[in-house]
Amino acid sequence: MFEVTVAPAQKTFDAEPAREPGAYETLVREIGEDGANEVRDVFWSQTCERLQLFRTLAIAQHPARIAREAHSLKSAARTFGYLRLAALSLQLETAAEALGEAEFCDLLDLMDEAYAAARAQEPRI
Repeated sequence: MFEVTVAPAQKTFDAEPAREPGAYETLVREIGEDGANEVRDVFWSQTCERLQLFRTLAIAQHPARIAREAHSLKSAARTFGYLRLAALSLQLETAAEALGEAEFCDLLDLMDEAYAAARAQEPRI
């Protein structure tokens, strides 16, 4: 008989596209180009602020607030088709009560990467 060591499965968010093609165009059809540009600009600004806010909060002391902020970010990211950022925000929202500080920081790093990837895929910034 032999021993086999199996690493725990990790969900990779790299497989999730950073941006859903056509999501912005759908929003333009629904509210017009000027409106879509305005709300997208607000999304970028608020997302940047929210990601910075997460870095100032200790997960052990503020899990409920972090979960609420993650919920808001998830919803906004989905609206614009930023799938990877939405998926990571959902993970933070649902796991905030159980995360340790190191796991929280790792998740925030992934969220920062997803934000940067979404910005990089944005056709008009």
